[in-house]
Amino acid sequence: MKVLVVGAGGREHAIVNALARSPQRPELVAAPGNPGIAAVARCVPVGVEDLDGLLALARDEEVGLVVIGPEAPLVAGLADRLAEAGIAHFGPTAAAARLEGSKAFAKEVMASAGVPTAQWEEVASVAGGLAAIDGRYPTVIKFDGLAAGKGVVVAPDEPAARAALVEMLEERRFGEGAVVVEDFLDGEELSLFAICDGERAVPMVPAQDYKRIFDGDEGPNTGGMGAYSPVAGAPDSDALVAAIHQPVVDLLRERGTPFHGVLYAGLMLTAEGPQVIEFNVRFGDPETQVVLPRLRSDLLETLVAATRPGGLESNAMDFGADWAVTVVLASGGYPASSHSGDVITGLEEAAATGAEILHAGTARRDDGAIVTAGGRVLNVTALGPGPAAARDRAYAAADLIKFDGRQLRRDIAQRAVERMTT
Repeated sequence: MKVLVVGAGGREHAIVNALARSPQRPELVAAPGNPGIAAVARCVPVGVEDLDGLLALARDEEVGLVVIGPEAPLVAGLADRLAEAGIAHFGPTAAAARLEGSKAFAKEVMASAGVPTAQWEEVASVAGGLAAIDGRYPTVIKFDGLAAGKGVVVAPDEPAARAALVEMLEERRFGEGAVVVEDFLDGEELSLFAICDGERAVPMVPAQDYKRIFDGDEGPNTGGMGAYSPVAGAPDSDALVAAIHQPVVDLLRERGTPFHGVLYAGLMLTAEGPQVIEFNVRFGDPETQVVLPRLRSDLLETLVAATRPGGLESNAMDFGADWAVTVVLASGGYPASSHSGDVITGLEEAAATGAEILHAGTARRDDGAIVTAGGRVLNVTALGPGPAAARDRAYAAADLIKFDGRQLRRDIAQRAVERMTT
């Protein structure tokens, strides 16, 4: 089978690598891909925003499956376009992708499906937002639409809340759209993917990511600075999916918008039980980079099964017992900005340690050098029999890679190590 993977980041590199491990030995094409993906798949320079170009590419290549990595083309309707052309694809329709494309829509679905989440209100003005908060701090302020993981502010007081509301509603930092104000949830975060076939949600393994730029969860939010899996002490994945993912899949099917693809629940484990922070409609980044290396069964078989209503009924994913740790290497200035063109060295030496080096924001110069080309530049993933071994291997490999302005957190999976030794 020929498979087209849409996307250019570390998540897509992890997906391509996992597909390459399939016993079916698929022919892999990526659009647009990146220099790391190019070592595994044939890359074609069609951007993720070019829906016409992606549709034409899928037709011209006569692919058997299109795997859509990022959220933007899903929200824009790429899956719908592929369905109209009769091309099998993994990823939800635009109607179902509103779970990520609109925070307010996701909240309404959760309320209708009986899924636990924070109390919330949609607002369209700064005054309306402050009135909805009503002095309850800290509070969470979210831009309603897509914001590349940066449209969420946890405001500790009224000045911070006002500034966030002004930025989103008056300065329109993320574009036109409303804002959701919701109560702050206290607890520990957990990420859990479920593969869905329109009728059934099948759990993968949980992961925990690190969103802030600096050690100790200090500094601004990022797209993710690292992750690990499994998560000791996490609730049973089957029970979580039965309570969180499955009711949403059932409701969307009843509404005539069945969900095929990855339903990613960002959860907060509170004293009152798990509650949903947000839903995403694709593999998470960087959690995918620690979940897929642990997968022992055939990812391609699972993705194909998910394209058919009820196709997952007899499909079970098998995960190894090893731990996985991913460390993100970011460019100078991230997350406020990013730096491009800095030469990256040590990639071959890092790969020689056995770690998986995933390209997230890189480019190849005419002279062959690999250079930075984005905020999150590389993901370094290592496996081990426990969190300490996986963590040590990931950092040992990461420290072999050098470029000007390199940033990385030094505490990825440290809490897991501490829990396993106490």
